[in-house]
Amino acid sequence: MVLKGITKRWILNSLGSIIIILIVLECFLAFFIHSFFYNGVEQTLLNKSISLVNVFPNYKEESQKDFASKAKAYIFVFEDKSLMELQAFNNNDEVLITSTGFLPQGDQITNDYFIAKASEGHRGLFTGYMSSGEKIMSQTIAIYSTNGEYMGAIRYIVSLKSIDNTIFWSVLGAITVGLAILLFVIMSGSYFIKSIVNPIREIGKTARKIALGDFNARIDKSYDDEVGELCDTVNYMARKLGESEKMKNEFISSISHELRTPLTAIKGWGETIQLSEEKDIEMNKKGLNVIVHEAERLCGLVEELLDFSRMQDGRIILSLDKIDILAELGEAVYMFNDRAKSEGKSLIYSEPPMLSPVLGDRNRLRQVFINVIDNALKYTPQGGTVSVKVREDSGYIYIIVSDTGCGIPSVHLPYVKEKFYKANTTQKGSGIGLAVANELIQLHSGTLKIESEENVGTVVTISIPIAK
Repeated sequence: MVLKGITKRWILNSLGSIIIILIVLECFLAFFIHSFFYNGVEQTLLNKSISLVNVFPNYKEESQKDFASKAKAYIFVFEDKSLMELQAFNNNDEVLITSTGFLPQGDQITNDYFIAKASEGHRGLFTGYMSSGEKIMSQTIAIYSTNGEYMGAIRYIVSLKSIDNTIFWSVLGAITVGLAILLFVIMSGSYFIKSIVNPIREIGKTARKIALGDFNARIDKSYDDEVGELCDTVNYMARKLGESEKMKNEFISSISHELRTPLTAIKGWGETIQLSEEKDIEMNKKGLNVIVHEAERLCGLVEELLDFSRMQDGRIILSLDKIDILAELGEAVYMFNDRAKSEGKSLIYSEPPMLSPVLGDRNRLRQVFINVIDNALKYTPQGGTVSVKVREDSGYIYIIVSDTGCGIPSVHLPYVKEKFYKANTTQKGSGIGLAVANELIQLHSGTLKIESEENVGTVVTISIPIAK
């Protein structure tokens, strides 16, 4: 694993925390084991010393001779000589007898003896090393007579060598278990991190390919989890970007053709008029009409592109006022009367006597009506009918434009209001008219709804709230 990114964070945060927790637990466990065994030894010494109450009842010894004889008898019958050593001291701090039968060489008296003589409980405990270097735990019980005279002491000595060995191996076992847990965490964590890091690296590589224009790049989904969901999202993004790129290219091709057609007509008629030697007034008039018509068409295309650009940047600004929507709709319908007649189509407008005013931009609403009616006529064959109806209901004004045209296939219907999308590529148009119209209606707090059935016709319903 390369120590960077998520791997580095995991090592510093998760693994670091686990190591610290394990160290704390190991230290606590070692302390507990040490305390457990040492407290056990201390408790054993204490339990053994309880029997001294019976050997020296109420500490009423009258003489050193009686004390010495009882001490020797006690040591002689002591059952746990194999576990600990016993020593008996007289009142001169001298060892009278030991359970081993050998008197200690040199100064073997430790602090527990002096503590027992000085303390009120007549008991002293010592843990440490003897002069020989052996680690022991010793307990001394001082014996006093009823008049307070020091008679002697009984001392219990336990070697801690075997106890320390037991503690060492117990702590070593705990450390081994801790290391095994740490190794398991590292191995499982490494596998888990790789299962995240490797797919993310693949996602990064694929995303860079997509950013460079390779919209066919895809990520193989290996896990059905959040990482797999991210892979699906990136693949979906690539697919949508590819579709957008395709639509954009088709749009550029289409708009280029749309712009070239009127330019070709203008250029052709301009050259014809310029090179004409005879002053043919009718021909010149016809040519100028074509030039004006095509120039208006060019202006419309350019204005549509500008509106689309403003829409993309959020720069479309409405000049709102209370307006009579019938006036704008009637003007839009009137503009297409001649065209409908010349193309052999029926344009029927059912105008109600009166409607409530709406708060809107008259020019933008007229632009929407023109776009919708133009599309209806464009996709309606000769002999077909385009009807425009208006009604008011529940605080809204509804403009319904229906046609008996070719209709829109159901597979294309959800996307016809998207930018650059053209359901029928055989017809002229930029593919952004409906997108701009839909945006304008939404800016008026209204909706633009399209219903269509292939080979039957299309119904566009525009709803705009009335002015409050």
